[in-house]
Amino acid sequence: MKAVILAGGEGTRLRPLTSNQPKPMLPMVNKPMMEHIVGLLADHGFDDIVVTVAFLANQIRNHFGDGSDFGVRLRYATEETPLGTAGSVRNASAELDDTFLVIAGDVLTDIDLSEIVKAHQAAGAFGTIALKRVDNPLEFGIVITREDGTIERFLEKPTWGQVFSDTINTGIYVLEPDIFDFIPADEVVDFSGDVFPAVLERGLPLLGHVADGYWEDVGTLEAYQRAHHDVLDGHVRIEVSGFEMAPGVWLGEDADIDPSARIQGPTVIGDNCRVEAGAELREYTVLGTDVVVKHDAFLERAIVHDHVYVGPNARLRGAVVGRSTDLRGHARAEEGVVLGDECFVGEHAVINPGVKVYPFKTVESGAIINSSIVWESRGARTLFGRRGVRGLANVDITPEVAVRLAMAYGTSLKKGSTVTTSRDTSRVARALKRAIIGGLNLAAVGVDDIELATVPLTRFQIRNGNAQGGITVRLAPGDPNTVEIRFFDADGRDIDEAAQRKIERLLYREDYRRAFAGDIGDIVFPPRAIEFYSAAIERLVDAPTVRAYGFKVVLDYSFGASSLVLPTVLAKVGADVLAVNPFASTASAAAALDDYRSRVGRIIDLVRGSGSHLGLVLDPDGETATIIDDEGHVLSPDQALLTLLTLVCEAKPDACIALPVSVSSEAERIATEHGANIVWTKLSPAHIMEVASDTDVDFAASQEGGFIWPDFLPAYDAIATLTKLLDLLAKTGRSLSSIVHRLPAVHMAHEAVATPWERKGAVMREVVERAKDRELVLVDGVKLLHQGGWALVLPDPEEPITHVWAEGGSDNEARQLAQEYARRIRQALR
Repeated sequence: MKAVILAGGEGTRLRPLTSNQPKPMLPMVNKPMMEHIVGLLADHGFDDIVVTVAFLANQIRNHFGDGSDFGVRLRYATEETPLGTAGSVRNASAELDDTFLVIAGDVLTDIDLSEIVKAHQAAGAFGTIALKRVDNPLEFGIVITREDGTIERFLEKPTWGQVFSDTINTGIYVLEPDIFDFIPADEVVDFSGDVFPAVLERGLPLLGHVADGYWEDVGTLEAYQRAHHDVLDGHVRIEVSGFEMAPGVWLGEDADIDPSARIQGPTVIGDNCRVEAGAELREYTVLGTDVVVKHDAFLERAIVHDHVYVGPNARLRGAVVGRSTDLRGHARAEEGVVLGDECFVGEHAVINPGVKVYPFKTVESGAIINSSIVWESRGARTLFGRRGVRGLANVDITPEVAVRLAMAYGTSLKKGSTVTTSRDTSRVARALKRAIIGGLNLAAVGVDDIELATVPLTRFQIRNGNAQGGITVRLAPGDPNTVEIRFFDADGRDIDEAAQRKIERLLYREDYRRAFAGDIGDIVFPPRAIEFYSAAIERLVDAPTVRAYGFKVVLDYSFGASSLVLPTVLAKVGADVLAVNPFASTASAAAALDDYRSRVGRIIDLVRGSGSHLGLVLDPDGETATIIDDEGHVLSPDQALLTLLTLVCEAKPDACIALPVSVSSEAERIATEHGANIVWTKLSPAHIMEVASDTDVDFAASQEGGFIWPDFLPAYDAIATLTKLLDLLAKTGRSLSSIVHRLPAVHMAHEAVATPWERKGAVMREVVERAKDRELVLVDGVKLLHQGGWALVLPDPEEPITHVWAEGGSDNEARQLAQEYARRIRQALR
């Protein structure tokens, strides 16, 4: 016997889960609901099935194909316009020339279909309807039967005053092909409202068979959650994928559960899931495929679809989360919350009970959401941050994202351009860089791949090769789970905002240049890149003077690519080096990020014990470093900046110095004493590099340990900084500690005030209006000058935060000034 599955429903009451997938494809314990129906039909011998499809039909076709993977034969009948339950079956009438069964593809049931067919055949009925007794029949069509089981009348969606029975129509029918005489072609026709009443009026026998077993319509979000509970409680006989490792706890293939995670059944954990230490999964939680639950997260009665990321300390109670959604640390989704596919929920965001967030929406960090988000994007994140594109490895930044990003970047360049690529020591960077190279080549852009390299070496290669841009892929500083993709222009600098917006437009429109086979870009591995870089650094300093000084240096390479470059440079200046972690390592580099303090302590001991002139802990990217003087004192970022500034000004009294507007006033005093000129910059590294490149700047610095030597490279370079520091110390004959001892004390404080994106402009206006009598510096944010100090108010470009920096005559004065402006901001927000 053939069967018809009705799979054309949109499932509007189940939105946002069905906003971009048909209701039959909605997962029920990690399988589409229709897959459970196909399995039920196969179990009862229905191996020739016609599927009626309409809304997003290709998703159903792509998943089920011809049915061979499910042990059945599937064919499809497509409705161009909705035809109703009977009209859609009439649309498939060419395939139905004998008795057939009709069932919806979006219900959950284990009813015995064979028993219904037998009852139909035994009664010689024209049609048989499977009936089910329910407690509340108001939402269903009531069927009233006679004592012999034949149907007397139908009542669609009754009121309580019309409820004369508790038997409802399940939508499961066994029908004879003559039923098509009652269904006009190409018209909207329903079985219950149109066809069956006409059959009764004609006097043909319709049988109502009250079926045993489980049946749930799954028509609402509440019913969807209830159906999951029923499956996990064993009230319905369907297959749950995975191994039942404990009573009521199913574990999928390759799932990784930390021993300290707490699992309380009934619970389903899908294939390739990872549940970290301290996480807690309580009863009725279902995790789809490839779900990551970070440490100390808490899930109870949560239904989580495929490829979801649940951040540290996140809380989900009675929530449903669509596929590929990203919930960051400390986010909370309360009872009845439904998140559509590919949503982003920022850190500490709270989504209150009953809220529905539709697909592709963003909830800002710290936001409290009390009403559903349907159309508005709620401050969708920009693609680019301070250091390029950043996200969790293989969660936010997947190979697919990397390919699209590379194609967008390649399309923004001229056809036939060349891009230099590099990576750090991590495996994820290696994998993503390969995807990026493929995307560039497919956009008719060639690649100069210098493979494992520092960021400064990548920039140098771009400037001195024939590249029109560059990309490097690396782990984010301090976070081994986050990856960064950084983009450079033809001068080796970070691309500007105009280039970023162009890439974003191309990416979001998917407006890529797709090269013909003959125009696919090539891959070249430039030789001697390190050699050319080392020679250029040697020309930066007075190498004979440095060699004559006989420096002893202790270095921690942090398992980064600097270990491939710096030995060549130091050999040219004759430095005696004691190296720690002097090799590039994938696993060790990630572990070293969590062990920074102890590594600095080790360098301190080695500097003191060996009598070295200085020590350096390089960051894995080779851009910044922590400096330790000859007495084993660790220089703070402010001390390092003032030390190098002092040396530069002593070596060249009329130097031009570029500094961010947030640096201590002591820097300005040191420069003035030596006759040097300061050019103020914004805090962003991109602007500091731009100023260093476009003016006659001799030295530029940030407050984060980044130093620029524009004669060599207008970008941060820890290797160039070390070499130049040795050169300056050799020329002055001074020890590093002697300079540090003479540095003035710096008294600065910082406050961060949570500020909604839409209020940032109003906050800055309020700050300016209340400071009419003060001298203002408007280079970046608002810097307000006070007697003996200053305060800088600056909105964060990536987070809903306003920063306040302040400097005073003492730590207490600086703290009070910062707190005063933070208080003003909070008042403005009320």
